[in-house]
Amino acid sequence: MPQRLLLGSLLAMCVAHAQTLPPVKHVLLISVDGLHEQDLRLFVTSHPNSALSTLSKRGLTYSQAQSSMPSDSFPGLLALVTGGTPKSTGVYYDDSYDRTLAAPGTDCSVAGTEVVYDESIDKNPDALDAGGGLDPAKLPRDPAHGCAPVYPHSFLRVNTVFEVATAAGLPTAWADKHPAYDLIQGPSGNGVLDLYTPEINNASNPTDNVGATAAYDALKVGAVLNQIGGKTSSGAAGRVPAIFGMNFQALSVAQKTTGYADASGKPGADVATAMNFVDASLGMMVNALKAQGLFDSTLIVISAKHGQSPIDRSALKIVDSKALAAAIKAAAPAGAAQLTTDSVGLVWLKDGTQAGAVAAALSTPANMAALSIASVLSGPALRAQYGDPATDSRVPDLVIIPTKGVIYTKPTASKIAEHGGFSDDDTHVGLLISAPGLSAATITTPVRTTQVAPTLLSALGLDPNKLQAVQQEGTTILPLK
Repeated sequence: MPQRLLLGSLLAMCVAHAQTLPPVKHVLLISVDGLHEQDLRLFVTSHPNSALSTLSKRGLTYSQAQSSMPSDSFPGLLALVTGGTPKSTGVYYDDSYDRTLAAPGTDCSVAGTEVVYDESIDKNPDALDAGGGLDPAKLPRDPAHGCAPVYPHSFLRVNTVFEVATAAGLPTAWADKHPAYDLIQGPSGNGVLDLYTPEINNASNPTDNVGATAAYDALKVGAVLNQIGGKTSSGAAGRVPAIFGMNFQALSVAQKTTGYADASGKPGADVATAMNFVDASLGMMVNALKAQGLFDSTLIVISAKHGQSPIDRSALKIVDSKALAAAIKAAAPAGAAQLTTDSVGLVWLKDGTQAGAVAAALSTPANMAALSIASVLSGPALRAQYGDPATDSRVPDLVIIPTKGVIYTKPTASKIAEHGGFSDDDTHVGLLISAPGLSAATITTPVRTTQVAPTLLSALGLDPNKLQAVQQEGTTILPLK
């Protein structure tokens, strides 16, 4: 093992032995997508009798928690369940690129393809059950493995907490918004024994409506309640999972459609509705745990895959993503092989040797002003954070960081917030861990959501260093004081 990785593993072990959570038998992990630190703080303060407030009274609240960068749902969830960043997971976005894979439906004679893992790869995206799951004909192909389709779990380069738990003979479960969340099965393909992924973008669910999205989220809440009761997500006989949980989508929809009442983050009507729904759902879970005699043996972790930007609606600025693509092509005639945009721009070039020229062109005062660019991550700085695009087929050639409040999209877009970027609004997320034996405290030490994965394994009595990303990146457990 390289010296850096060995030192990182030793550090993780030392921390794990120096500070440990009370032992538990179950971990309930909840991602409230879009949950900022201030959303959690303001709700707990203004709702003293809420489920979130009650959980915080026997828990630790981390006021300086940072999500993944990019802050997309895929790397955001993987941070929580692998302990790693895209540097180790190889997953940058749900719409990314791989220089070694081939396009869906091809004979693999041409390498390099966009890799999309969203509702578009369902057999039937209009159906709640996606028409039976993923359609292999819509998946990228791997020339190195007989041109076989690459399922999301095979795209992930490191293992997950679910795989560590199942290897120890423990049951696992998860619920999320697309069948593409097969991703968290991990490279083994069987880390999550009960994976429930109803398609959020089904024809009967208008995903710009908070009420409809809450009704959709309620399906996953029902699955978790079944699991707490010793059943599977569908209600069949089963076992209470050792690690289980779900994501909530309602808050994210509220943030994108109507947003906050003012620049301070005062909840607008829909944001308040979404937060109340999430809290009521958590209350149902807590009551179910108590009814089953499991509350005092369960660690509950509440965080977010990502935040949402901008909180201040007056800071919103839509910049045409086609203008960004044109500026890239002007500097590099071959153009971009893939440009992924939201509140960030990820650029994979057709000719990677032109990265320096593109970075220089985008960094001119004229382009920075016209395209609202704050900075361009490239060269040594990019390699230090993610690795070398010349040797790693997944690493973007450039990362464009816009000024706060900017969303790169089509000019007619109606959304007022988005995620994916590097700003505080994108990455400063809520994080609360609640467990028997803990007293209420606010931890002001800066932490990352990657630290959740080794923490929950440690609480279950499992070795955090079984996680490959923890070994590679030296990820430590969360500080407990």
